[in-house]
Amino acid sequence: MSEALHPRSIRSFVLRAGRMGSGQARALAELGPRFLLPYREEVLDLEAVFGRVAPRVAEIGFGMGSATAHIAAAHRETDYLGIEVHEPGVGALLKLIEQLDLGNLRILQHDAVEVFEHMLADASQDGIHIFFPDPWHKKRHHKRRLIQPDFVARLVRKLKVGGYLHLATDWEDYARQMLDVLSGEAQLTNTVEAYAPRPDYRPLTKFEQRGLRLGHGVWDLVFRRGEAPSAL
Repeated sequence: MSEALHPRSIRSFVLRAGRMGSGQARALAELGPRFLLPYREEVLDLEAVFGRVAPRVAEIGFGMGSATAHIAAAHRETDYLGIEVHEPGVGALLKLIEQLDLGNLRILQHDAVEVFEHMLADASQDGIHIFFPDPWHKKRHHKRRLIQPDFVARLVRKLKVGGYLHLATDWEDYARQMLDVLSGEAQLTNTVEAYAPRPDYRPLTKFEQRGLRLGHGVWDLVFRRGEAPSAL
């Protein structure tokens, strides 16, 4: 998942060219009408979308969707909304939805910042996942990183009380920034002292496994939303 800076506001991605495979294109054409939700500046009725009342988890930037599909397949009691702009990744996840019969997963192909601003109701999410966002590793580009105080405050508004925010990165200095930003949000409480052990539900990706073999670190952060602080 990657981000770019809008002239006036942060965005959740930077568009990069990507080649659509024939299977991805077929999945987009055949499965898109059922599983791909159109972007509109109105709040989603998630009960109507999924046809049930269930816990809800949104994911920002699912890449090619393998981790998203794995999690949704293992937790069919929960409904998942994957947000991604890159068409090959959307097509790849649609293929996995078909292969694994994932009726509990829908996709929005749009900028996550705008989706969270306009389409998700406050206190509507039981969890939010952001795995391996673009680290913008050059210091002069750090301002383009997605995990900034204003955006985290927006995410927190969408979480139910007791809901969780799970971030993961393989860039140590971004992990430190994430920890600082989340720790500075009054309505979030860390579930551990600093970085969390990788929760069992988050699978290791091939890229992550390769990095771990080379001695690279991976940092998970899991925070929960508490009650709003008193105005008194």
